[in-house]
Amino acid sequence: MQQQIYYATGRRKEAVARLWLTPGDPTCTINGKEMREYIERQLLANHIQTPLDVTGTTGKVGFKCRAKGGGKTGQAGAVRLALARALIQMDETLRKPLKGAGLLTRDAREVERKKYGMVKARKRFQFSKR
Repeated sequence: MQQQIYYATGRRKEAVARLWLTPGDPTCTINGKEMREYIERQLLANHIQTPLDVTGTTGKVGFKCRAKGGGKTGQAGAVRLALARALIQMDETLRKPLKGAGLLTRDAREVERKKYGMVKARKRFQFSKR
């Protein structure tokens, strides 16, 4: 009997994460490495784990993920969104707790572009009256 695999995509900043969820297998890998090995910061690893904690599926499901673009923070946010979306595909009853925790909303904030005549997007060069 073939095991069911659920696929979802998540985005955050410039990062895109493609995630395959497998029920029963608790291994979590990102880009071929164990999740805690790829995401060194404990805060970001906990950030990714949030959908599993909210739904109570920690240890019952695992995932394989390919993340690209952006930095580790953006990739962690993208993986978290993809994981939440894949959990809904697996079990539609998990939508309510995930939505209540705010895990299904795509964080649309992007970096503001740098403007000419300025140091950064909003920071100006020092003004000199004389």
